[in-house]
Amino acid sequence: MTPASKPQLWFLTGSQALYGEETLEQVAGQSLRIQQLLTASGALPAEIVGKPVLTEAASIRRVLQEANADAACVGVIAWMHTFSPAKMWITGLDALRKPLLHLHTQLNEALPWSTIDMDFMNLNQAAHGDREFGFIQTRLGVPRKTVAGHVSDPAVVARIDAWARAAIGADHLRNLRLARFGDNMRDVAVTEGDKVEAELRFGVSVNTYGVNDLVELVDAVSTVDELVAAYAADYDVVPDLAAGGARHESLRYAARIEAGLRKFLTDGGFGAFTTNFEDLGGLRQLPGLAVQRLMADGYGFGGEGDWKTSALLAAVKAMGVGKTAGTSFMEDYTYHFGPGKPKILGAHMLEVCPSIAAAKPSCEIHALGIGGREDPVRLVFDAAPGPGVVLGLVDLGDRFRLVANEIDVVTPDEPLPNLPVARAVWEPAPSLSTSAESWITAGGPHHTVLTQAVGTETLRDFANLLGVELLVIDKDTTPHDFADRIRWNQAYHRLAQGF
Repeated sequence: MTPASKPQLWFLTGSQALYGEETLEQVAGQSLRIQQLLTASGALPAEIVGKPVLTEAASIRRVLQEANADAACVGVIAWMHTFSPAKMWITGLDALRKPLLHLHTQLNEALPWSTIDMDFMNLNQAAHGDREFGFIQTRLGVPRKTVAGHVSDPAVVARIDAWARAAIGADHLRNLRLARFGDNMRDVAVTEGDKVEAELRFGVSVNTYGVNDLVELVDAVSTVDELVAAYAADYDVVPDLAAGGARHESLRYAARIEAGLRKFLTDGGFGAFTTNFEDLGGLRQLPGLAVQRLMADGYGFGGEGDWKTSALLAAVKAMGVGKTAGTSFMEDYTYHFGPGKPKILGAHMLEVCPSIAAAKPSCEIHALGIGGREDPVRLVFDAAPGPGVVLGLVDLGDRFRLVANEIDVVTPDEPLPNLPVARAVWEPAPSLSTSAESWITAGGPHHTVLTQAVGTETLRDFANLLGVELLVIDKDTTPHDFADRIRWNQAYHRLAQGF
């Protein structure tokens, strides 16, 4: 899925009428220059939309209410160019419901030491104007991210980019509709959760549809020739599945599933979905190839009815738009404890997204020992090496928790000729044992999102925007400190809920 138009970040500049029109014109010009520098970086995933310089409470309140109402606006960047008395911002900030980034910067990178005078000082007052703004945000308890530095610095732009992507992900989640085909896998605990609380907290609307509602669309597909041709162009199709092969009809039925599933999701405005091998209705195959291709197009997916992971995947996909690296549904499957560095082999029955593939995937058909249907078609590949994050979402009853582990995806130690599914092999930070102990102590799920497109800073910003706990396992993690962090977090989050 791709958005209909590029999301917008509104750029607001604060000042006051005290300085007079000539100064305010300079403020507006410098604000425009900052916006142009951000845009020219080419690093931001959203359009910077400037607004007139704000100098009084009514206009501040009005523009922030307009930001709330504008579907294209995913967040607001605020900069106090000169000194903007913060009482003017109280009612506007109190009304704001979009993510806020406080940019603490100035137009000039270096001071003009030999010519600096009081006119320059009075014009370039962000050093204390932004402190006034920071106070009122803290006084009001406004959630925000603060970034300080010159906008020509790639590190500053990278931090803005991380927040912008988090804002896009949060916006995508707030407007997400998710279709569940069947229920959760029987007797499984971690894939359950409170769908009402999820809609209240995240905005995602989760509803169940009969599998045979999908089957009707699959059976009604009139032609799949175009899809079959796309498979031949995009993948290495094994001879049995190719035109004239003994099992070509299985490939055509997989295409029929994709066409029917796409129509269901498109017609219903869904951006994510789940399936369950225990509830396939009249489907002849468990959807494999169709799910993989839909994920590659930005749809969220969760196996065995796991709607939380499906929603999370959709959001992370949105955050990674424009990146060359990929993001996929994943499951920790089995371990390699040695020889060599310990690592995890992740996979699933069929559904791993080809956006993380190291090379052109192979389109194959193999038996599946569960589900009681015909052999399903799937893409088989190894994940591309490189840094990444594994992320999981759980419902603890009193709150949701995100658990993240920084990882390095690596090439398998040896080829895997007998493993008929797509897979990723990774080395978790700081080690397999600490990672696993910490993840399990946190109650992290076995279904996850593996992303090489979205980094930890974006995920921290994302959690902050949602008001959700995030536990990160990284190179500095120890089991004892991590367990202490869980205890402290539990106290904080329970107190934060009030009485």
